[in-house]
Amino acid sequence: MKLLSKPVSRVAALVGLILLAACAKPDPAQTTQEAFDPYEGQNREVHQFNRRLDRALVRPLAKGYTSVVPDDIENAVVRFAVNLSLPSDVVNNVLQLNMRGAIEDAARFVVNTTVGLGGFFDPASEMGMAAGTNTDFGETLHVWGGREGAYVELPILGPSTERDTWGMAVDLFTNPLTYILDPPESFAGTAAGVSAGLSKREKFGDTIDSILYESADSYAQSRSLYLQNRRFELGGTAGNTYVDPYDAPATSGSLEDPYDQ
Repeated sequence: MKLLSKPVSRVAALVGLILLAACAKPDPAQTTQEAFDPYEGQNREVHQFNRRLDRALVRPLAKGYTSVVPDDIENAVVRFAVNLSLPSDVVNNVLQLNMRGAIEDAARFVVNTTVGLGGFFDPASEMGMAAGTNTDFGETLHVWGGREGAYVELPILGPSTERDTWGMAVDLFTNPLTYILDPPESFAGTAAGVSAGLSKREKFGDTIDSILYESADSYAQSRSLYLQNRRFELGGTAGNTYVDPYDAPATSGSLEDPYDQ
């Protein structure tokens, strides 16, 4: 008997993870404002590393990138990166049994890839098509009952949870374009994603700087903001109980997105 091909093996692994997640008990922490952080000591060390990396490299690189690249081109690269992520969203929507989301994301991808010249333009939005679902395998695990797990801060990638860390790892293989495109074309998505990340770092620079460099405890602030945003995104926090980590009406408007996934 021949061994399973790599794509089939990866699909089997995905199914196995979903079945394991479906057997897990609901996580009470997902519906509260409490943070389950048993690795706080290690997390704080990683957080300090990320702060130093941001100060020395990421922040100046983001400022340089946005100052050199014209706004129109910068926005086009962001649109291109978002478009390349849509096939992964389609797969995750199917795994979540959200067929409407899968169809809408697939239609948006087809329109923007063809009429929008690979996604550098966004005719789908101009045509009034539904916005992308922007989902991931972490959300897929959540839909199937996977527990949030402990809070973790990852080197370079920043705030996460055990569930979302597994999700990010699996999402490396959920995009069909990974198996269709060969190098160097397959590297286009990575390059566009890095560029989009630099654009986002500069766009929300004031808010991120206030969290990382001006708060009394930047680790606790970033942890609170990430967990509240992620739980709200997954429907685990009701809108009327959402608490701004700064608890200051004057600044709440500036804290909408820095850790939005």
